[in-house]
Amino acid sequence: MGVLSASSTNMDHCIELCIKCARACEECTSACLQEPDVQARIHCIQMLNDCAEICLLAVSLMSRNSEMAKQFCKLCAEVCESCASHCEKFQDEHCLECAKICRECAEACNRMAS
Repeated sequence: MGVLSASSTNMDHCIELCIKCARACEECTSACLQEPDVQARIHCIQMLNDCAEICLLAVSLMSRNSEMAKQFCKLCAEVCESCASHCEKFQDEHCLECAKICRECAEACNRMAS
């Protein structure tokens, strides 16, 4: 029972961080669209959209204990890392905060995947 509750705790933490990350990505997308150099951010905005969607799908898979959840969490971690790297190219507060949250989410997803 101890292993199950530790696993549930990890999953609950990962779900919370995936939701937080999806929200941060959506907020960052909106903020990026208001920046004067929006054209330079197109690839970053696309990555933000992908990251938000993948995080929410990971939440769904974990919530229903899908047999694919672990593999998907690995992919989610990779996308979150990539999104963080894109956001870090811009020095706005919203991008740097989003990058930080993406890295936290990637860490939690990697723990879920292992």
